[in-house]
Amino acid sequence: MSQTLQVDPGQPGAYPTIGEALGDAPDGATLLVAAGSYPESLDLRGKGATIAAAEGAEVVVSGSGGFEPTVRCRDTALTLRGLTLAGTDTTVVDADGASLTMEGCTVRAGAGAGVKVSGRTALRVTGCTVTGGTQGLVIEDSAGTVDDTAVRDSADDGVIVRLGADPVLRNVTVSGAGHRGVYVYQFGKPTLEGCEVTGSGSTGIAVSQGSAPVLRRCSVSGTAGVGIVFDADTSGEVDGCRTEGTAPPGLSIADGATVQVREAPASAAAGVGAVDQPTGDPERVEQLLAELDAMVGLAGVKDEVRAIIDEIQVNEWRRSAGLAVGGSSHHLVFAGAPGTGKTTVGRIYGSLLAALGVLPGGPLVEVSRRDLVGQYIGHTAEKTAAVFDRAGGGVVFLDEAYTLSRQAGGGGADFGQEAIDMIVKLMEDRRDGLAVIAAGYTSEMRDFLDANPGLASRFVKTVEFEDYDATELTLIITRMIAGGDYLLAADAEPLLLEHFTRVPRGADFGNAREARKLFEKLRKVQSQRLRGLGRQPSVEELQTLTGDDVRAAVAG
Repeated sequence: MSQTLQVDPGQPGAYPTIGEALGDAPDGATLLVAAGSYPESLDLRGKGATIAAAEGAEVVVSGSGGFEPTVRCRDTALTLRGLTLAGTDTTVVDADGASLTMEGCTVRAGAGAGVKVSGRTALRVTGCTVTGGTQGLVIEDSAGTVDDTAVRDSADDGVIVRLGADPVLRNVTVSGAGHRGVYVYQFGKPTLEGCEVTGSGSTGIAVSQGSAPVLRRCSVSGTAGVGIVFDADTSGEVDGCRTEGTAPPGLSIADGATVQVREAPASAAAGVGAVDQPTGDPERVEQLLAELDAMVGLAGVKDEVRAIIDEIQVNEWRRSAGLAVGGSSHHLVFAGAPGTGKTTVGRIYGSLLAALGVLPGGPLVEVSRRDLVGQYIGHTAEKTAAVFDRAGGGVVFLDEAYTLSRQAGGGGADFGQEAIDMIVKLMEDRRDGLAVIAAGYTSEMRDFLDANPGLASRFVKTVEFEDYDATELTLIITRMIAGGDYLLAADAEPLLLEHFTRVPRGADFGNAREARKLFEKLRKVQSQRLRGLGRQPSVEELQTLTGDDVRAAVAG
């Protein structure tokens, strides 16, 4: 069981810096970091760790200056979760011969690369954003996966894959690169699935020097150079990709290149019977539906989402057969109380749309009123448009959307209405490039939909999220317990069920959040009990949560 160390400069007994915690941490420890700015550079060699932001905390690690990376890892396993990592003069995250996992992180680079991996590093990046830098993401001589990630505004190339690297990039958006969006060279062999390249200063995707990428369902648009270029000594596969608004030709394959090209689906003008290969990924769709099914409860939600996906799938089959298909919207309303899985289902839904080939694929960007509403006329429209830009190809998740339709404070201008009006426009203008999910309490969402005459018509359906019952909440907390490497004593689980059966369910009941809070209380109660033993506990004692622990936690 891994040890957890607390980093919080304002809490007595906790570590004041991440570096000090790393110095004392055993191999494989988890560092839970409180909100704040940490101007330090982290160097991990031979000793692994997980560095994670505390729940709901904004943690910024900005480096200690000079030319050292903000995070460097060598010959070790490192997980970074929920952090903002910034640098100015060199690469922000640098991994060599390591195992690097990044989940939900934001990387802000100055000079150098945002993230660079080499030396056969095993890479896994999910739900991250990389902005700025000379290059955004550099993968050399390494493998792994990059999923649902955005690379923006690199001064030179957005993504570089070289020296035989063979990663899988899935639903990655690369926008605003000063030179090439994606550059594959020196025998790179990446697979790009559902990726989108926009606004590059030169070529969208460039392939050279013996490289052999596989490009599936990728889109390139608005580039100053050619959309996709294969040089003479290259090979690979282009399947269901499209280019728009690039320098001609959209796809350039030099003499001597060996590239297998499968065209995008035919338009309706091809006529009935002109059947073409659909661009979806059936295996990925089934994986995502299985992930949806594995969630606790939500039977009605699962049925609704499956019905939507079934209709989209049939429409894609009809389109690829040249049959007429009506215009469609992928925007949804998720109505229900907090903690009922709305954000998780939203992320799966966005990935399903990408796997079906109806959206390019991109991150889920979760925002609330404060992320959209500005302080002066015109500021709100600018902030709202920027959010939609960040979510290009993916999902804009409007949490507590109804707060936009409420007057803020007393009197004066309220720019929430301006945000709503801008959202309506962007939902229509970009309906083929992203999905919008508006979430909140059922009754309040009705007021939100009434705030603009065209708003309700933009959403294809309202999906109702019911509260979890006691049995479901018990299953949720037992999964949390098992996931945290704990065990329940035989008498403990019935007490959990009894607690969730009796707990008051007022308007502020948090559902799965209540389960998370109780789990944290259980850990604290157990820690206090074990500290009182006067000796070092056994492994079994460290893992076990007893019935007495549950009684104390629910009473506290």
